[in-house]
Amino acid sequence: MDLIIDLGNTNKKLAIFYQGQPVEMQQYPLLTMKTIRDFIQRNPEIKNGILSSVIPHRESLARYLSSVCNFIELDENTPVPLKNRYKTPRTLGKDRLAAAVAGSAQFPGSNVLVINTGTCITYDFVNENNEYIGGAISPGILMRFHALHTFTGKLPLVSFHDQEILTGTDTRESILSGVLTGAVAEIEGITARYQQKYPDLKVLLSGGDQKYFDKRLKISIFARPNIVLHGLQQILAFNVNYTK
Repeated sequence: MDLIIDLGNTNKKLAIFYQGQPVEMQQYPLLTMKTIRDFIQRNPEIKNGILSSVIPHRESLARYLSSVCNFIELDENTPVPLKNRYKTPRTLGKDRLAAAVAGSAQFPGSNVLVINTGTCITYDFVNENNEYIGGAISPGILMRFHALHTFTGKLPLVSFHDQEILTGTDTRESILSGVLTGAVAEIEGITARYQQKYPDLKVLLSGGDQKYFDKRLKISIFARPNIVLHGLQQILAFNVNYTK
């Protein structure tokens, strides 16, 4: 059994994979050492583990994980099952790399664009030669709401409501329209530009806001929940075999 730990900006996830498939997944706004220990104790058959973190964490976490399983922490030097052509691999978000790995594995030999809609909306492109080239980062939905409120004098902080408004008839509706309609238009526009260059492009959609966009995007996409966890498991499996 494989232990996957993903420490993201907004959510922290613990998952168990068996033979490449998820059998348990827990999500937390905060993750303590006690929670991790309890999770591992409930799953004594864990043999391998991987930690991916885009936030600071205590060194004691890595030491503990090394004591209970064959453990790796994902960084820019970790072998991965694709060619990383990113010019600054040290600054590449580990979640972006894992998502790209999962996308490439799902559509081997294809041009793949992975769109992850979380704290940020990220776009990650892997070409048909299994080369990760890079992509784009833009603010996620909640970040857009907070930015409008924080950097203006009078605009209110609007909550995310799953509704479709084109023409706002008051300030709240105008913000909802600008943020939500704008984010949909952004994803469709960026995807269209990739499709012009790569007509056979495969597009994968994941992330916390996946369901909202999946209902509204007028493009051909494949939904892949928890794509980062799948990519991390594939990186872990690659390294287990790499060291044999």
